[in-house]
Formats: sequence, C-alpha cells, structure tokens
Amino acid sequence: MRKIILSAFLVALSFSAFSQVLPSFQFGLKGGLNLSKLSTENTFSSDNRAGYYAGLWTRIGAAGIHLQPELYLSGKNTTLKANTGEENKVTFTSLDVPVLVGTKIGAAGVGIRLNTGPVVSFVLDKEQSFGDAAGDVFKGNFKDQNFAWQFGAGLDVGKLGFDLRYETGLSKIGKDGYNDTKLSLFTFGLALKLF
Repeated sequence: MRKIILSAFLVALSFSAFSQVLPSFQFGLKGGLNLSKLSTENTFSSDNRAGYYAGLWTRIGAAGIHLQPELYLSGKNTTLKANTGEENKVTFTSLDVPVLVGTKIGAAGVGIRLNTGPVVSFVLDKEQSFGDAAGDVFKGNFKDQNFAWQFGAGLDVGKLGFDLRYETGLSKIGKDGYNDTKLSLFTFGLALKLF
C-alpha cells in the first residue's frame, strides 16, 4: 500500500513539474481608454486628449514568462497648438499590434503582471478639424504606420484583468510640417479571459 501511495505521489509531482514546463494558452477580449500626446521639437506643443481602444489578446507562457500578442482598434485624439495660439484637433484611428513579453507573480487566481515590448500601428483613416486661421499652417498628414514601445503592469483577478501602460513613439509619424512628431500615450484597459 505504501508503494502505491508513494508511486501516486511521485506521478502527481511529476505531472505538476511537467505542467510548469508546458506552455499555457489564454485568449480574451480587452478595451479601455487612452490619453494621446504628440511630441514635437518645433514651435508646436500638444495637449493630451482621451481616446479608446478595443480588441483581442492572447497569452502563451511557461515557467513564469509569457508572450502576449494583441490586436486592437485604437482611436487617438490630441490637440496641437502653435506658439501663436492657433489650435488643430487631430483625430485618427489605427490598428495596433503589440507583441509583449512579461512575467506574472501570484496564486489562487490573483496575480500581478509586468510586460514590455514593441508595437506597430497602422493608420486606418485620418480626420482633421481646422480653425480658419490654422487651416494653412497645419496639414495633419500622417504616415500609414509607425513603431512604438510599451511598458506596463496589470492585475488579474479571476477572469478579469486590469492594465495600465505607457507607450512611447520610436518612429516619427508626421509629414508636411510634422516631420519631428512622435506619439506617446497612456492606456488603461479592462480584459476578459474567455479561455
């Protein structure tokens, strides 16, 4: 009887250790708010304005490290101001694809995540609202794609996840007078794990 119990214990221990090596897979939905800001080196400054994002996420991990590719639609808004006081409200929609590497610490369905990684954004449409005086000054033409880097932390409670991230632009997104413009933003999101 002791040999059977000892054998069962060793088999259970082996499966437990082996499951730490096998990758896990998670999939879910996410959405939230962003605050966008365009940085420039010229006479233009930029104010933060709220936008949105919504999409899908996956998490593949083993031994405490995970890869988290995501795909979401993002509406980004900001206001550009010239030194003369003229303003231009810039709004555009992009398809964002972050590929993050992270780790999770926790137990019993509650955990804290840390992650970082590159993001590529593809601009889907461009919309501008111009004041009469600023119409000739601001063109608002944006490149069709740009690259950024995200840093973030998250909290998982059961099937729900809460994310707070900062994204800094790596590539300049402007054209026609915005050649030195980079986009940075803060995001706060809510994620739902489907499986």
